[in-house]
Amino acid sequence: MARLGRVAAEEGLPFGRREKTYNTRLAQELGKWAEAKDSGEPFHMAVFHAYFADGMNIARIPNLLDLAVKVGLSDQEAQEVLEKRTFREAVDSDWKRSHQMGINAVPTFLMNGKALVGAQPYDVLERFLMENTVRRSLPDG
Repeated sequence: MARLGRVAAEEGLPFGRREKTYNTRLAQELGKWAEAKDSGEPFHMAVFHAYFADGMNIARIPNLLDLAVKVGLSDQEAQEVLEKRTFREAVDSDWKRSHQMGINAVPTFLMNGKALVGAQPYDVLERFLMENTVRRSLPDG
């Protein structure tokens, strides 16, 4: 937690003191639903802030419903997605694929068969991108 706090401070990200680590499974399932509704990014950012900055228990369904509403999603639809576990298989598939690819931490950046694990400074990400980008020259004319 101390390391995460330092990295967050260096990057200007909100980061609060959290006493517990909460199960994120339902948040992942609701996140897949939010992505299908073209609201994935705002939902993921809201969950990130709630969990890492506010210390919210994102395993609790009422908290997830509040976050869905906060980004403009229907609380009734969200409730149904969570009750029916509509996106359970999609998340299972993501986890299976990650396991097959050897990913065991977040974030992990993949490019051309190479991985960069963990939150990284901009210059490290830029170097990773440059080292793993296939350069193609444009035809003359």
